[in-house]
Amino acid sequence: MLIDYQSMSLWELLAFNSPGWGGALLSGLALSLQIAVLGYFFGLIIGLFGAIGKLSQNLLLTDLLYCYTTAVRAIPELVLILLIYFALPNVINDVLYSFGFDGVEINGFFAGVLVIAFVQGAYATEVIRASIAAIPKGQIEAAHAFAIPKYKILYRIMIPSMIPHALPGLSNLWLIATKDTALLAVVGLTELTLAAKQAAGASKQQLTFLLAAGALYLLVSLLSEVLFKYLIKRTEKGQTHGS
Repeated sequence: MLIDYQSMSLWELLAFNSPGWGGALLSGLALSLQIAVLGYFFGLIIGLFGAIGKLSQNLLLTDLLYCYTTAVRAIPELVLILLIYFALPNVINDVLYSFGFDGVEINGFFAGVLVIAFVQGAYATEVIRASIAAIPKGQIEAAHAFAIPKYKILYRIMIPSMIPHALPGLSNLWLIATKDTALLAVVGLTELTLAAKQAAGASKQQLTFLLAAGALYLLVSLLSEVLFKYLIKRTEKGQTHGS
């Protein structure tokens, strides 16, 4: 049965039930947010340990981390997605086959999380490194003077103290993560951008669905901005009271 999309109103086109595409757009948005949240989370972990490594006295480690952050910031995310989705499985499978194991497949969801975490980790490393460097040295020196173990210094002093300095930069990285999910359309993952493209192709209503996708991205951005502003104000109050 052919559907006459041209005669449908805007609300019918964006309806959640078929033949509307609203449900598909929201499913795509949900998938985009899942990938962004996971990639952002693992990126923060990479960034935290990367920042600590860059501030360490280990020259080999700092050089390796410098190469990592420089390379990631120079290579477009789209190239990284294609490398991880197409090239990485071939390398892994060649190794597995040589040891007599079966091959593996990397799906679009895993590739998306991996790429975003890898990219976010490089940028988060620099944000967190600068934030740790902004902590008054007296706090760390006092902790060492009391022979507090390094891991306790990390989660009791360094992380709480650097959060107010890091939040503005980390909020920008979150917005970048949400937008980078749109690049996963090239590997066939039906996130928001590809869902909008499919809807536009089927209905010939390109402007309607691309604007709808843009509006959803904008909504996520505005809500994220409100959340991070709230967190920044809370941490600033904590700093004021603490001083």
